[in-house]
Amino acid sequence: MTKKEARVSALEVLYAADVRGEAPDVEGIGGRARRLVEGTWSRRGELDGEIEHAAKGWRVDRMPVVDRSVLRLALYELRHTDTPMAVVIDQAVELAKAYSTGRSGSFVNGVLGKLAEPPA
Repeated sequence: MTKKEARVSALEVLYAADVRGEAPDVEGIGGRARRLVEGTWSRRGELDGEIEHAAKGWRVDRMPVVDRSVLRLALYELRHTDTPMAVVIDQAVELAKAYSTGRSGSFVNGVLGKLAEPPA
């Protein structure tokens, strides 16, 4: 499974867990996708705080579920993996464009751009 495929699988599982309001079902996914899901889900409170701070005027619980899941996954990758920032942001924008609304790509790009900036 490629890294891109792992992200798509992770996004699907995270989305389903968020919609159901239950822990993610990681049966049937392995390797990188499983690590992304487990890491993202276990740190979602911390990730949500950072996302809300960067997404001025948007509460995480009011964001479309796909956007929220993409942002959590991407921020987890930025903070807790060695995947290059440009790759994480590019892939997150592509996921948002493919699976969410017409404006989601720009929204995800803007939020992640703020989160990728070094702290002042």
